[in-house]
Amino acid sequence: MELAGRTALVTGATSDIGAAIVRSLARRGAGVAVHYHRNLARAQAVAAEAQGLGVAARVFPGDLTVADDVYRLADEARAFAPIDILVNNAGTPIRRVHWRELEPAFIDLVFNLNYRAPLYLCQRLTPSMSERGRGVVINILSTASVFGGSDNVFAYSSAKGALATLTHGLAHALAPRGVRVLAVSPGTIDTEFQRTLTSPELLERQRQAVPLGRIGRPEEIGEVVAFLATDAASFIVGETVHVNGGLYMS
Repeated sequence: MELAGRTALVTGATSDIGAAIVRSLARRGAGVAVHYHRNLARAQAVAAEAQGLGVAARVFPGDLTVADDVYRLADEARAFAPIDILVNNAGTPIRRVHWRELEPAFIDLVFNLNYRAPLYLCQRLTPSMSERGRGVVINILSTASVFGGSDNVFAYSSAKGALATLTHGLAHALAPRGVRVLAVSPGTIDTEFQRTLTSPELLERQRQAVPLGRIGRPEEIGEVVAFLATDAASFIVGETVHVNGGLYMS
């Protein structure tokens, strides 16, 4: 119960990885603010699972492509409990669009979700962490930010690259105040997101590229995030932990 007495806000908590993060945090004693966009029933199920592990949990709606919703989420979450752990997990390419067809409105939508929402949540929630002298922010990145992704997810990979830069900048700014900022970068993970947006042929090629010979499981991301949130990781700041089965050794 390393996180007993602390509360986390997990965005995108109805996704496979988001739900796994909630479970891992709750097993360590953290209360959880469970953010969702559209799937209330799924959010309630994730919150109920956390409550079943003996912690407080409540669901909070919000469209993170809309700044006012992001600000409202931050305000409502900290009214639930002081937020000690912020996990900026919500993020997708939204849809696949070839880079030659990218338009300003769509690029804004992708950056709103994948970059601006984490920034705005940090603006709202880290001041109180700084006042308490303790807090953790964990941003979920993607290998696409390193490889660039396929030519129809350039907006997403660019936004995740910007989030990686933000992670480093905030880590420098907030470490003297006792707030640790880190990132976790998943490789190919067995999620509904992958099964929906990735063809079976491409998914198989991605699996073959992994030295371990398989794609990852959501709980393997959740466990790394939860560890980084604990005091066992108290001297880790500004780092990105790559959870990709050894992909970068290839």
